[in-house]
Amino acid sequence: MIPVLVLGLILQPPALPANHPETAWSYVPQRVYDTRQKAFTDFETMLADLARADVVFLGEQHDDPNTHRLELAVLEGLTRRRVPVVLGLEMFERDVQPVLDQYIAGKISEEQFLGGSRPWPRYATDYRPLVEFAKSHQIPVLASDVPRRIASEVSKSGMSVVEGLGADRALAARDIHCPTSGAYYERFMEAMGGGHPQTVGNSNAAETRAKTDWFYLAQCLKDETMAESIADAWQKNYGRRAAVVHVNGSFHTDYAQGTAAATVNRMGGRRVAVVSLMPVDDIDAETPDADAVKLGDYLVYTVKPAKPNY
Repeated sequence: MIPVLVLGLILQPPALPANHPETAWSYVPQRVYDTRQKAFTDFETMLADLARADVVFLGEQHDDPNTHRLELAVLEGLTRRRVPVVLGLEMFERDVQPVLDQYIAGKISEEQFLGGSRPWPRYATDYRPLVEFAKSHQIPVLASDVPRRIASEVSKSGMSVVEGLGADRALAARDIHCPTSGAYYERFMEAMGGGHPQTVGNSNAAETRAKTDWFYLAQCLKDETMAESIADAWQKNYGRRAAVVHVNGSFHTDYAQGTAAATVNRMGGRRVAVVSLMPVDDIDAETPDADAVKLGDYLVYTVKPAKPNY
């Protein structure tokens, strides 16, 4: 069975539980771990370092409200340091870029924007503060992802779907590199439920492997498209030395894999920083293990929402 954690990113935006609290945009308890220095640091020191990056990935947990508050804190902090930025969002797809541009420029109403941009569930609490901050500070916002309908078709029948897109071909990455081997591929397969079945002499297993590979290819298509969107936006704004701050599910960028690796491939020599936002029960008790320190340049621990008592 394919886990929701992975396929929710490919086929549909994640729906949050009914008891998910409304987001209040205020201070969030957090601890920051610098994996390069192998020591805890503070949020402002992290921001000062991120201000020197060309691309900053904020790997989020989609269903965590504190994660979204911290994303806004990063955007605010870099703006406060007068760093020109472009805000990139996995949550909007390439074909809605014109509508997003019109809204950021103040040419259409929010109602018109929401009606034409397919916002994720709970946009109002989770992502609207980011978009409104960008709008009020004249920060470009990038709709970076491949349309969900295309990723969904790839997950059903493979990458041949992309070359058959016709006029919609520009909605997916121009160059697509999706090797069905390597650390990211293996991590994806493990998340799907333990990897591939043995295929030697087993036609059913071979068919199952092909289908699971299609799910991986859909994930990879998202990575490649987001990476290309980021690289193109950075190049477009290079004259003002703008950094692209990109918000995405952490699976896409943890271990500097997925979207992060695809971006590095397109931006050789430029600094790409990965921040993994990690909700935990007790931030004071956290000490990253040998695996966690590989997740990114910074681990930002924050407090999980309290579970309801009933």
